[in-house]
Amino acid sequence: MSVEVPAASPSTPCIGVCRLDRRGLCLGCRRTAGEIAHWRSMDEDERLYLMREVLPRRGLQP
Repeated sequence: MSVEVPAASPSTPCIGVCRLDRRGLCLGCRRTAGEIAHWRSMDEDERLYLMREVLPRRGLQP
């Protein structure tokens, strides 16, 4: 018998450098202010999309 273990929810990309640049991206995690504000209310799929698709396009690897 095998037990399927759910994957862990992605941790936040926050590294504790919380300042926005002129484009509105955080200097630490490269998220927008809106993405930062909504992180806790995002479901797992939204977080995974942000971590896997959006952040790498901004030059940050998950």
